[in-house]
Amino acid sequence: MRTPVLNLLLIAGVTGASLAQAQTQGQTVAPPQTAAVAPDAIKQREQELEAARASKKSAEEAQAKLKAEITSLGQDRTQLNQQLIDTAANVRTVETKIDEAEARLRSLNGREQAMRSSLDSRRADIVEVLAALQRAGRRTPPALLVRPEDALQSLRTAMLLGAVVPELRGRAEKIAGELGELVALRRTIATERDQLASDRDKVRNDQTRLTALVAERQRQQASREKDLDAENSRAVALSRQVGDLQGLIAKMEQDLQSAAKAAEKAADAAKQAEAKAAANAAASAKTGPGAFKDRSRTTPAMAFAAAKGLLPLPVNGNKIRDFSGSDGLGGVQKGISLATRPGSQVTTPCDGWVVYAGPFRSYGQLLILNAGGGYHVLIAGMERISVNIGQFVLTGEPVATMGSTSQVASILATNASQPVLYVEFRKDGTPIDPGPWWAANEGEKVRG
Repeated sequence: MRTPVLNLLLIAGVTGASLAQAQTQGQTVAPPQTAAVAPDAIKQREQELEAARASKKSAEEAQAKLKAEITSLGQDRTQLNQQLIDTAANVRTVETKIDEAEARLRSLNGREQAMRSSLDSRRADIVEVLAALQRAGRRTPPALLVRPEDALQSLRTAMLLGAVVPELRGRAEKIAGELGELVALRRTIATERDQLASDRDKVRNDQTRLTALVAERQRQQASREKDLDAENSRAVALSRQVGDLQGLIAKMEQDLQSAAKAAEKAADAAKQAEAKAAANAAASAKTGPGAFKDRSRTTPAMAFAAAKGLLPLPVNGNKIRDFSGSDGLGGVQKGISLATRPGSQVTTPCDGWVVYAGPFRSYGQLLILNAGGGYHVLIAGMERISVNIGQFVLTGEPVATMGSTSQVASILATNASQPVLYVEFRKDGTPIDPGPWWAANEGEKVRG
C-alpha cells in the first residue's frame, strides 16, 4: 500500500522530471499549416475579430467620455488644476507600485531558479528514492510457515528495512517539502504577475487622461498668450547666444516679454510674502502641506525659503548623484541626479513661473522655474516639456515626461541605458543644496 509521501513523490517525480519544460508554460505552439482551414480555426478567428471590435468600441467610448468630462471643466482653472495634480499623483503612485512589484518578481524568480537548480542537481536522488519506495511497496511478504529459511530471510529483510526505510522517508519528505514550496512559489509569482499587469493597465489609462488634461491646459494657456510660438522660438534662439545657466536665466528674464513678466510677478510675490510675515506672523502661519491645497492660487503658497522640508521630488527614481559629489567628468555636482523609469511623469517640486522651457546645450530639454525671492529651480533631462514660458505652475503639476535614455550629456557615459533627471536649486545665481527642501518621506525614497 502506498504511503502519502510515496504518492506525493510519484506525482512530484513527473514534476521534477519536467522542471525545464514547466518554465515554458504559457507559450503557445503554432499549429502546423494545412491547405484547408479547419472550422474551429475560422470560429476562433471570428471570436478574435469580435473581441477586437469590442475593445475598439470600449476605447472609443472611454475617449468620448473623457473628452466630455474635460470639456465640462470649461475655463474653471481651479478644477482643471485639481484634476491635473490628482491624476499626476495617481500616475506616480502606480509607477511606484510597478517598481515595487518588479523588484518582488525579480526576487521570487531568483528563488524559483535556485530551487529548480537544487532539484535538478538531485534528480538522481529523487529517482533512487522513488525506485526504492516502489520496490518496497511491491514486495510480498514471505510464507513464514512453508520453509524455515524463509523466516530467517524475512527476519534479515525486516532488519535491513528497519535501517533503510527511516532514511528513505527522511529524504522523501525533504524532497516533497521542496517541491511543495516550489508549487506555492509559482502561485505567488502568478499572483504578482497578474497584479503587475493590472497596474500597467491602470497607469496607461491614467496617462491617457493626463495627456488630455495637459492638452486642455495648454490650449487655454495658448488662448491667453497669442504669440507663444514666437516667444518660444525666440527663447531657443537666445539660448544659443549664452554659454552658462546663469547667463541664460538673466537673458530670458531681460529679453523675453513673458519671462520678464513672470520674473516681475515672482519678485512681487516674494515682497508680498515678506510684508505679510513682517506685519502679522499669523498671516503666513500656513507653512505646512495644507498651504498647497488651494488650487486656484496664482502666486506661490508660501515663500520658497519657508518651504524647507515640504517639497516633493519631481519624479520617482533612485538618487545616483548627490549635491557636491562628483559629476563623473572631474567636476562637482551642482544638483542631484535621479535615475528613473522610461516614460516617467515629471511634476513640479514647487510653485513658480516658467522662465525657460526648451533645449539647452548639454542639458537636453531644460525647464527653469522662478520660485520668487531670488530662487530658481532647474530641471533637465526630460524628453518632452508640456508647459510654456510665462506660465505659473503649482506644486505637483505635470510639466514633462522622461524619455527612454539619458538626455543629459554628463550622465551619458555611465548611465546611457536609463533616463536620468537632473535637479538644481539656485539662490541669486549660486547653486545651493536642495536637500533641506525635500519632504522627509521623499528623502527616504531616494536613498537607494
